[in-house]
Amino acid sequence: MNTLMIQGTTSDAGKSTLVTGLCRVLANRGLKIAPFKPQNMALNSAVTEDGGEIGRAQALQAVAAKVPAQVDFNPILLKPNSDTGAQVIVHGKALSNMEADSYHDYKKVAMQAVLDSHQRLTEQFDYLMVEGAGSPAEINLRENDIANMGYAEAVDCPVIIIADIDKGGVFAHLVGTLALLSDNEQARVKGFVINRFRGDITLLQSGLDWLEQKTGKPVLGVLPYLHDLALDAEDALSTTNVVAQSAINICVLLLPHISNHTDFDSLRLNPAVNLNYVKVGQAIPAVDLIIIPGSKNVISDLEFLIAQQWGEQIKQHLRYGGKLLGICGGLQMLGKSIFDPLHIESNINDINGLGIADFDTVLTEKKALNQVSATIVAQQMLAADNVKLEGYEIHCGQSDGSAFATPFAEFNNSNGTLVSDGFISEDGLVVGTYLHGLFDKPEPTQAILSWVKPELTIKALDLNEHREQQLERLAKVCEQHLAIDNIINITQEFARGD
Repeated sequence: MNTLMIQGTTSDAGKSTLVTGLCRVLANRGLKIAPFKPQNMALNSAVTEDGGEIGRAQALQAVAAKVPAQVDFNPILLKPNSDTGAQVIVHGKALSNMEADSYHDYKKVAMQAVLDSHQRLTEQFDYLMVEGAGSPAEINLRENDIANMGYAEAVDCPVIIIADIDKGGVFAHLVGTLALLSDNEQARVKGFVINRFRGDITLLQSGLDWLEQKTGKPVLGVLPYLHDLALDAEDALSTTNVVAQSAINICVLLLPHISNHTDFDSLRLNPAVNLNYVKVGQAIPAVDLIIIPGSKNVISDLEFLIAQQWGEQIKQHLRYGGKLLGICGGLQMLGKSIFDPLHIESNINDINGLGIADFDTVLTEKKALNQVSATIVAQQMLAADNVKLEGYEIHCGQSDGSAFATPFAEFNNSNGTLVSDGFISEDGLVVGTYLHGLFDKPEPTQAILSWVKPELTIKALDLNEHREQQLERLAKVCEQHLAIDNIINITQEFARGD
């Protein structure tokens, strides 16, 4: 099996971008390639066709590789739900909530899950492009490591290390990272890539020569700073898109545990939309639409929302005829109460919701994970009625009450039964839905924006088409600025034992 692992000197060094670019480059060359990340920590996730949950980056990398996403691409997913704990997802299914010390003890079991996925992928693909996590030189995380060198040693694969020159100190990062690795691990490193370089490359050459002489490792490429590269972000959040002549103003409440903020990428990229994230300490501005997004810890984020006095500001917004959209956890906050009898998210049994709609929510252990082909049936939305919507469910909890007598959408579940999703209020001002991906396709986006401002016709962005354009742009840059043939040879020679 031709396996190559990309590790980084730091978080956000460019590992995800490089793996994504290499997946598209090799796929364009006709090679059967798959992405892989042994362990991922992220609040943004995606749902596979078979109802599993993986990191958003691996779902994007699957698109880059031109293969359907599967849970083996990301066998261990950690979704933080507190400063010291996370929900542990193994092979696409939630296992339990663990504190950091408990997960450390679980790592040996987790490694077997990682190796099982690796083995299955070797039987399906010719190349595996692997993304590490954080830095391999974190001394306190070396024991029982499954995310970086621990995995590379277990499957015996070569490693390329990437560093971000835009942040400064790139040579110290690369040399220092290498120095903190064991002799065996250093031998496994076959080269470096420098990311996000601006300026005249000839001015960098003396540094590259020194680096190669100092380490004995080749520099396999210098990627330029890619302005406005718009691909699904896993953690980083572009918090504003201020447009002077915007046709519509939308704000998203920036909750501490916001999840799946990629829901709003097409809005952020649309020049007709002024999208802002309202941060801690800020008042909600005068806008056409307020969005309460998904949350990994609904109870904690609801307490935060109330403490910011956003609840009263939302109600004032509605009194003036503004529109309100709650997505997933945001929907749950709109009701009368949220009950947590099993203490899934907190140590309290229940909390009062915003009381904007007549329903209650009970948090449950079982997580709904489904890709959905739905139809918007909210007649009060006029232009949105009977519009098709491709989205996904990813939530814990059941919501029931009279508000759901007027649903937002309908779809056939896995058993073929027609079920309803969400609600629209009698006055047509409030929509709640469990569905993510509302704005990924032009038709539902245009319909929802027409609900917000009926007097306008706003051209929406096709996010999938835009994503393809960006992937091809990234692949072209990788072909131009990386020694692709050398990278392929490194992988093949290592697999042969040369």
